Amino acid sequence: MKINQLFLPFLILAISSNSFLSSAAESPPEVVDIDGKILRTGVDYYILPVVRGRGGGLTMDSIGVKICPLDAVVQEHHEIDQGLPLTFTPVNPKKGVIRESTDLNIIFSANSICVQTTQWKLDDFDETTGQYFITLGGTQGNPGRETISNWFKIEKFDRDYKLLYCPTVCDFCKVICRDIGIFIQDGVRRLALSDVPFKVMFKKA
Repeated sequence: MKINQLFLPFLILAISSNSFLSSAAESPPEVVDIDGKILRTGVDYYILPVVRGRGGGLTMDSIGVKICPLDAVVQEHHEIDQGLPLTFTPVNPKKGVIRESTDLNIIFSANSICVQTTQWKLDDFDETTGQYFITLGGTQGNPGRETISNWFKIEKFDRDYKLLYCPTVCDFCKVICRDIGIFIQDGVRRLALSDVPFKVMFKKA
């Protein structure tokens, strides 16, 4: 009986350690492209709509008559237009792969005549339209309170994927958690937070 009592704490410790290692080893599934290959950090991809006949890929645009800044992430009008390629960078870029439901930066792999970054960020609430739009000018990396608007996620949606804004890079920050959909403003198909997800797929550029 004394021997059993002696080894009991070690048995509990061993079980606890194994449980911790098992949960730590579990990672979200990798995101895959239309060819079934894993999305990787720093590689260019097109974000394309799954539903046909409702526009093409994604690109940058400026709203109104001004040329700069580029202040909108928009969908091409025509299905044959793939838009501009993008890269995905997770919180820890050394991981090398993009996983579902994990924080990441999304950046257009294109030069701009405007002095700004081409990284996505969530804009402030637009009182005129009642929308939270996806815009450009975010800062890459440095996860935390100061960059809370720059982090997005990819999640499985039926057999395909959707994009959403629900950052977890700041434990004490209050954030909005909503899908990203399409809001049509003066004929322009803008990305914005929505109750109707924009179903997407990924194609290597």
